[in-house]
Formats: sequence, structure tokens, C-alpha cells
Amino acid sequence: MLIGELAERAGTSTRALRYYETRGLLEARRSANGYRTYDAAELRVVREIRALLAVGFALDDIRPFVACLRAGNSSGDVCPDSVAVLRRKLAEVDAAVARLGEVRAQLSAQLSHAISSREETCKRQTC
Repeated sequence: MLIGELAERAGTSTRALRYYETRGLLEARRSANGYRTYDAAELRVVREIRALLAVGFALDDIRPFVACLRAGNSSGDVCPDSVAVLRRKLAEVDAAVARLGEVRAQLSAQLSHAISSREETCKRQTC
């Protein structure tokens, strides 16, 4: 299929596909007239790339998933290198969640203090 058809089927732009190709994630052949042509398997690769990008993976993190698909696996996350990336990404998310919990607790305490200070001020004055 040509790049426009692949882009339409994958729900992305031809520019994104060319970028994925320059990053070594997508494989295209050139026809005699110089057009990029793609196997149907590349649609699965593009969908995997897009799904991983949507949840915050960087393109370099996606490489093992693409390699896993190209190795003939039904999913890009069944290979050891992909599992390692998933573990690392999960640890990053857990750390971010913990940090957000700390920030939330700090903001909650600050809000409670602000409310009680305002109530004390209003008791002494008419608010």
C-alpha cells in the first residue's frame, strides 16, 4: 500500500510515517517511480507505535516492541526487551504517582490552613 493509504488506515499523517521511517521504526520499499510502499504488516507496527506514544512512551522506548512484532509475535509486548521497558516505565509512573501524592498532601494542608485562617479573620471582622 502507498503511504497515504497507510496513514489513513492507521489514523495518522504521512509526515508521521516518514518520521517513523527515518527513526528506523517503519520499513518501506521504494517502487520504480520512487513511491514508498508498505506491507500490510506495517499497519500493525504503526498502530503499536501510536498506542505506545499515546500512553507516554518515547520513540526509543518503542524499538523493542517493534522488533518483537517484526520477529513474528502476535503482540509487541511479549519479548524480554519489551517487558524490561514496561517494567521501567511502570516504575517511572509509580514514582510520579508518589510525587503527586506528596504534592497533593502539601496542597491539602495549605488549603486547610488557609481556610482556618480565613475563618478566624472572619470571626474578628465582618466578612
